[in-house]
Amino acid sequence: MKTPHTFTVQALLFDMDGTLVDSTTAVARTWRRFARRHGLDAEEILRTSHGHRTAETVARHAPSGADVDAETAWLVAQDVADTTGVVAVPGAAELLATLPPDRWALVTSAGRELAARRMAAAGLTPPPVTVTADDVAAGKPDPEGYLTAARLLGVPAAGTVVFEDAPAGLDAARAAGARPVVVGPYSGTAARGLSRVPDLRPVRAGLRDDGRIELTLHAATLLREDVTSP
Repeated sequence: MKTPHTFTVQALLFDMDGTLVDSTTAVARTWRRFARRHGLDAEEILRTSHGHRTAETVARHAPSGADVDAETAWLVAQDVADTTGVVAVPGAAELLATLPPDRWALVTSAGRELAARRMAAAGLTPPPVTVTADDVAAGKPDPEGYLTAARLLGVPAAGTVVFEDAPAGLDAARAAGARPVVVGPYSGTAARGLSRVPDLRPVRAGLRDDGRIELTLHAATLLREDVTSP
């Protein structure tokens, strides 16, 4: 059933890749280069890498004896240099333009330089509160990034809505005590019981007189609690 879902919250927190920015083709090119470099299965890496920090994915898939730090630096350099095809998710620019800069934050598993490059390539301006892989000790699904963003905005994490597209990010948002909203097609177990929108075009946000945000998700789908797909 697709009906408007409305929330009143203190701030909005956004993942980047797959949520505000469509970097799918650029990400795939980089991981395929890494796979060829080491004779690995690129599709398996792509299946498990989304939403995680690069270093964590390298550590998971690199051959025994590989220098994880050096390989991570190589991958990041590849990503920073290749933003061809990076575009904004539909509706992202319009939604962000309605938000006061002190009422939203970016929380991404990308490093700070890469986040800046991809946001710029997509024509989006990062907010003052941007939490990247460089700013946390533990990446998603750990809630540190979302807790840090809420603290820097001066609001409780429970008073925020988090827009995410990947299981690791949705789990991180839940663990932080925030209300996650799924952006895009993911409907696996991490999405159970959550609202989902196909992209950001159906999302509307308005600032109330009390400073809180009235958030409406038009044509949203409420995912079943019994979802079991991967």
